[in-house]
Amino acid sequence: MHVRRPIPLLALTLASSIVVAACGTSDPAGTTTLPTPTATLSGVVRADSGSVIEGASVHFGSTMSTTGADGRFELQKLPVGAVTIMASAPGFNSRSESITLNEGSNTHDVVLTATPISPAPGEWGTRAALLYTFSEMAFAELNGKIYLLGGYPATRQTVRTVQVYDIATDRWTSGPVLPQPNNHGMAATVGGKIYLIGGQTTADFPPDNPTYVNTVYELDPARGTWVEKAPMPTARSSGVAIVSGGRIYVAGGRPPHEQDFAVYDPATDRWEVLPDMPTPRNHFTGAAINGRVHFVGGRQGLGLGTSMTTAHEVFDPQTGTWTTAAPMLRARSGMNGVMANGCFHVWGGEGPAGMFPDHDTYDARTDRWTRHDDMPMPVHGVYGSAYVEGLIWVVGGGIHIGGNSGSRHNQVFRPDMSCE
Repeated sequence: MHVRRPIPLLALTLASSIVVAACGTSDPAGTTTLPTPTATLSGVVRADSGSVIEGASVHFGSTMSTTGADGRFELQKLPVGAVTIMASAPGFNSRSESITLNEGSNTHDVVLTATPISPAPGEWGTRAALLYTFSEMAFAELNGKIYLLGGYPATRQTVRTVQVYDIATDRWTSGPVLPQPNNHGMAATVGGKIYLIGGQTTADFPPDNPTYVNTVYELDPARGTWVEKAPMPTARSSGVAIVSGGRIYVAGGRPPHEQDFAVYDPATDRWEVLPDMPTPRNHFTGAAINGRVHFVGGRQGLGLGTSMTTAHEVFDPQTGTWTTAAPMLRARSGMNGVMANGCFHVWGGEGPAGMFPDHDTYDARTDRWTRHDDMPMPVHGVYGSAYVEGLIWVVGGGIHIGGNSGSRHNQVFRPDMSCE
């Protein structure tokens, strides 16, 4: 878990990756010594937010420069060739970079990421920003790493991109690209594998150009390759995938599959069609609670102009039947949710009138919802979340209604209540 700790004073060390002769060179007669060529390196140290950092240190061996109010540094009499510099500043992660210097003047800017500070119970915080501003992505978490699968930027051109976030180091990298472009997909993790289920290959939907897919792809991070598995009984996107008892329950989706309900068993690579979900919907969320699968909210039909719902329906795998539970506090769609300390947290979303900052929790013991303080940056357009290291991870998402407003926000929330 994250703990609050004092930020250490920063020191930078810079080490050369080449060996430079200490002496000059002489002519054949041995009468003239030529000076060893040197380089000067200058630039600006900035935060990943774009602001300059005052008081940052940049080092190469015993050569050091400290930035002023303008964030600028300058290192003189450096060796020519490949070198490794290091930079740091109070409140930021230190960074080393290998660069090649030419004789004379060289410029190179340094970007530092803020050191994460764990929020107090009941408070929100932030972590390192995403690599890309995509929305309508599928989310999965495995072994302390978060995987964002597909989506699209403001151009609405669907991508195969996989962004991987390491919670321990607060850093993002690129993962194995998807076999085909995907947006509005549904992801889940079972048995050390990640599954991407359904979705669509373009941003269009009926009646213009339906591109829903029924594909199922499995990723073993140890191997780094995607493997195609048994397809879903129907092609659909914008549904919800919930893991319970080692199986993946996939509900709803855009029309005409708003009531479709089926379960996938990764152990046998087989699908089973289940009784339809009572309330048709898409862009909703769900969770497994005490062996039953809960689905809440969402909207019906295509586009934002359609009706939203507060419906809360529960499927019991033991009996194969549906029941209802306490409805959400208000109708919304595009929200996200996760279980934490026995409570079902649901946040964000979008509707025809704008974004929803709502953050509510459901307690199955009392069948009641509780309203919490609004989230600082309302988002929608991410399918899935995780509760890891005592934090709920609210990663990415659109900040305006519609599918072309992705962000690089990486928000976290530390729960302050228990439903256990």
